[in-house]
Amino acid sequence: MAAETASGTPAIRLNGLRKEFAGTPPVVAVHDVDLDVRAGEFFSMLGPSGSGKTTVLRMIAGFEEPTSGRIELAGEDVTGRQPYERDVNTVFQDYALFPHMSVAENVEYGLLVTKVGRAERRSRVAEALEQVRLGDHGSRRPSQLSGGQRQRVALARALVNRPTVLLLDEPLGALDLKLREQMQVELKGIQRDVGITFLFVTHDQEEALTLSDRIAVFDAGRIEQVGTAHEVYESPASAFVAGFVGTSNLLTGDAARAVIRRDGSFAIRPEKVAVMAVGSPADTGMMSADGTLEEVVYGGPVTRYVVALDAGGRLTALEQNAGTRPDVAALRRGERVALRWRADHVIDVPGPPAPERSPLGASPQQSPTTT
Repeated sequence: MAAETASGTPAIRLNGLRKEFAGTPPVVAVHDVDLDVRAGEFFSMLGPSGSGKTTVLRMIAGFEEPTSGRIELAGEDVTGRQPYERDVNTVFQDYALFPHMSVAENVEYGLLVTKVGRAERRSRVAEALEQVRLGDHGSRRPSQLSGGQRQRVALARALVNRPTVLLLDEPLGALDLKLREQMQVELKGIQRDVGITFLFVTHDQEEALTLSDRIAVFDAGRIEQVGTAHEVYESPASAFVAGFVGTSNLLTGDAARAVIRRDGSFAIRPEKVAVMAVGSPADTGMMSADGTLEEVVYGGPVTRYVVALDAGGRLTALEQNAGTRPDVAALRRGERVALRWRADHVIDVPGPPAPERSPLGASPQQSPTTT
């Protein structure tokens, strides 16, 4: 993970940041957010639609005015400044390239506006295109490029101004799955090469886990947790985080008492759960629950098993398809099985349980679910 500046000053500091939109009563989109983003890190703001993450990014960029609170960039208060007075650039999902200009002219445009000299413009455009692996594409038009290449042109146009912070608002959302996965790898490599702070907004949990040095998980205008990808996934700070980041079996109430044998809210990741024959011996430190295999879902590299527990509710297990044939796995529906998992893979989830969901629809309150 990238370190802070020598002085320890964060690249971005938000203090009590709040945004209300007019209404009766007013709609509070962001609730008094405090956040530090370190210089040079790839930081993601992750959350569902309407969670406030994009509104926070727009306030940092200067496109929205906070109702209250303070925004600092590299230690400078920029709360009241116009967007062009802030040392940031923004990359959007729709690219916004000029179709009548070449790639090089698109990248150069911001330098022309700020009256950078011709020789320096050419040098910086060439450098920016090399940074995004498009050094030989300068003479092409946007219509001659793939979606991933157009996204990289938009990235070069933002990088050419050498901002302290690059803001990225769901920039890969318009790409198909395979291209998006390719661009995730390239984007992380570009960020590592240029060494500037990337603040990335996404609703895609896997994307955030793949790219980020740290993640802030948003819900209903508040930050639920800030941590590394490993911390957020393996040690969720709330039931919402446990359910939103990845897939999780959530155990509460009577089901928790029956299966975990204590009160509270608990999460178990499906990939930690093994499906075995009833009566199979359990190793020391293992926990178990018996049930009936209710559904088998083939997912390419993995098969998902949904088990109706004798204790009530359901648990889901994931199994790698190293040697499993989907037609054979499907025949196991209705089979009696035993689920096994290590006791240290049970996550204590702080706070009240989140609204419960199952992979096959609604499940009774106080039963295990997958979220």
